[in-house]
Amino acid sequence: MSYQQYGISPQLVERIKLKMKNPAVKERIKGLVDGLTKADLQDRSKVRRLVKSASSILNERLTSVQEEQIVQFVIAQRIDPRNTLHLIKLWGMFR
Repeated sequence: MSYQQYGISPQLVERIKLKMKNPAVKERIKGLVDGLTKADLQDRSKVRRLVKSASSILNERLTSVQEEQIVQFVIAQRIDPRNTLHLIKLWGMFR
């Protein structure tokens, strides 16, 4: 399922992808998501905190609507960060 179906703009995704190419930013984001579990990514409050933290690291100002769209997207994907197939699926979605 595409992120666009959740109202997330392709321009936002492209800006974030470009910012993630900066090694310092990438390392800070990796530190933020290190140790996450599937249960963490199904907890709305934890996902919202992650989105807010990531947006501040990336210096992206998100509206409350954009935050909610991203939170809904993450929860709907049922991502298991320890499952390689889940990670490959996400990789393909944002290539």
